[in-house]
Amino acid sequence: MSATPIRTEAPATDPSSAPHPFDEAIRLEALADGRFRGATHAGFWNQVGPFGGITAAVMLNSVMLRPERLGDPLSLTVNFAGPVREGGFSVEPRLLRSNRSSQHWAIELVQGPQRELAASALLVSAVRRDTFALTEATPPPAPPAAECARTRHRSNVTWLDRYDMRYLRGRPLHENEDSVTHLWVADLPERPLDFASLAAICDVFFPRLYLRRPKFVPIGTVSLNVYFHQPAATLARNGARHLLASAQGRVASAGFFDQEGQIWSDARELLATTHQIVWFRE
Repeated sequence: MSATPIRTEAPATDPSSAPHPFDEAIRLEALADGRFRGATHAGFWNQVGPFGGITAAVMLNSVMLRPERLGDPLSLTVNFAGPVREGGFSVEPRLLRSNRSSQHWAIELVQGPQRELAASALLVSAVRRDTFALTEATPPPAPPAAECARTRHRSNVTWLDRYDMRYLRGRPLHENEDSVTHLWVADLPERPLDFASLAAICDVFFPRLYLRRPKFVPIGTVSLNVYFHQPAATLARNGARHLLASAQGRVASAGFFDQEGQIWSDARELLATTHQIVWFRE
């Protein structure tokens, strides 16, 4: 089947420099029937399979590249059916319905000759309008990112090296009094923020279980939800500056635990909220 390369939505970079690792990881090649072809990236590997945030970003990017896409992403739900295996995959976005100011998309990521489903997603995009605006949520108190030391992770999990994380509260793999985490986070190396990178950053939090009980057990995200609260112009205004991220778990029971988070811009604008449910095995 013939294929035509399509450039991702990444901001323009110096042509003399190498592509950003994030842009390499979400790069998709368009196929003739509306599907896309991609491949896993060694720089975003987790314990088993790719970092879940990069999978979410790849699936979102497949809709961003469709010429009939309307507006900006509003909500994204990714359900992980099984580990994404190393190597190639196909991403297949399908427009379910288009209204005057919103669209509903279904996306599947499949692998192998048997077209095994690794992940499915639902994405809603919408045209934002000037209306009454109110934000009741408040960001956690935090010194400027420049005054905070970068956290060095001792791990062979490569995706951790793709982010500059500066923890303010909540030490992973220690017994904490609660599961609250506050940190500054940015792409490493620097990269201007867009919807794909914001979706990935919504998954940078260590599993809440590891903040209450520093014991490694098998875990895996079952469903990741991201709600985008700002237009593309607000994300562009943040540039490559650090984001203030906050997360907390509410319950762990019967083999599953939850996690909710908020992502704030450098200017203290709420960019996204996120929820996920995670499986764990004793």
